[in-house]
Amino acid sequence: RTKLSRTVLAVAVLLAATMIAWAFTRTPAEARPASAAHDHAAMTARDEGQGPVALDAAQAQRIGVTYAAVEAGPVERQVRIVAQVTWDETRLRTVTSRLEGYVERLHVDWTGRPVRAGEPLLDLYAPMAVTAQQELLVARGLEGRVAGGTAEAREGARELAEAARRRLRQWEVPAEVVARAEVTGEAQRTFALRAPASGVVLEKNVVAGQRIMPGDPLYRLADLGTVWLEGEVFEQDLAAVRPGLPVTATFPALPGVERAGTIQYVYPTLNPETRTARVRVALANPGLVLKPGMYATLQFATRVASGLTIPRSAVLVTGQRSLVFLKRPDGRFTPREVQLGATADQRIQVLSGLAAGDTVVASATFLLDAESNLGTLLGGMGNMPGMDMTAPESTATPAGRTGPATAPAHPHAAPPAPPAGHDHHAMPGMDMPADTGRR
Repeated sequence: RTKLSRTVLAVAVLLAATMIAWAFTRTPAEARPASAAHDHAAMTARDEGQGPVALDAAQAQRIGVTYAAVEAGPVERQVRIVAQVTWDETRLRTVTSRLEGYVERLHVDWTGRPVRAGEPLLDLYAPMAVTAQQELLVARGLEGRVAGGTAEAREGARELAEAARRRLRQWEVPAEVVARAEVTGEAQRTFALRAPASGVVLEKNVVAGQRIMPGDPLYRLADLGTVWLEGEVFEQDLAAVRPGLPVTATFPALPGVERAGTIQYVYPTLNPETRTARVRVALANPGLVLKPGMYATLQFATRVASGLTIPRSAVLVTGQRSLVFLKRPDGRFTPREVQLGATADQRIQVLSGLAAGDTVVASATFLLDAESNLGTLLGGMGNMPGMDMTAPESTATPAGRTGPATAPAHPHAAPPAPPAGHDHHAMPGMDMPADTGRR
């Protein structure tokens, strides 16, 4: 019982000493409202804004600070689309025959060959053309025989001859072939089909000796002196695309070559899968260097807004607000909240917060923001409890090592127990007297 009583008494004394030490070392109640007020003021200062940053010219150059003026003007965005060179559909020609016949000879016998307007493509034997020529020759002979007859006879012979000529014209038998037959009095067995326009042979669907029927496509020709560039514009850019808009075309196959043109047509339908619409640009093609099938890049500027603009790199977006750093006349940089509008490739519209002629930081904005936040944080924490503490000095230990100096005892703290009386079961730092008794 005596040992138990002594143990209970020791624990009670230890608890009392701990409570007394806590009472005298805690922050006084009067200081707490001031500290709370200081913390609230610091937080309010940080919430309401950031402090200005002061840098000299050397420091600004070292961290890469550059400047830009707030300018008034249009906000333009560059749009780039992929296009492909194709032939001008208005310059395509298909060569056909209006008569049944047989190909006697091919003058143009390979695909890709350039031809000139009026150049013979093939010689055609058409029995119906030969028959019509013979009817014309008969009518001409009849005209000669009835020249001294009645007017009705002469008119009938003339109508017969004219009907034969008309059939030959409708069948597109060349006029020189008909004239030669009338002069020589002998029907021409073959005649040439000629190119209706200059161009390049895209398709050749005929060979020598082949029988052809009226309307069969024999050749397909394209005049490549002018080509089309057809590209796909995304749905969100369609509002700014209109016929007559200037564009610049570049070609991977022709490095360094740029061609200027205008949008000729915007197709009225939208591809539901790609959400794009086709646009067309017509370009002159001297030397035929632009070949159908080539890829191209079309670039054009679209105006999305007008007003005050600054470089996009000048804006620091924090998630809740957008900041820029305004250069003041005294050389300091002040954070300024701005409201942003339309965005272009390099510049962004400012709706409020700046005026024309202001100078803002165009680069290293993030570093200035970090400096401003650090200055505001340190300024708000300068008077907080514990911020005036200095690092403890080092003292030499008996073993020759340095360690933290022993802190002076609080005047009301309980004195530490002698080291020799420590119990090896006690927790570190608990100056609890050893229980020397055993039950």
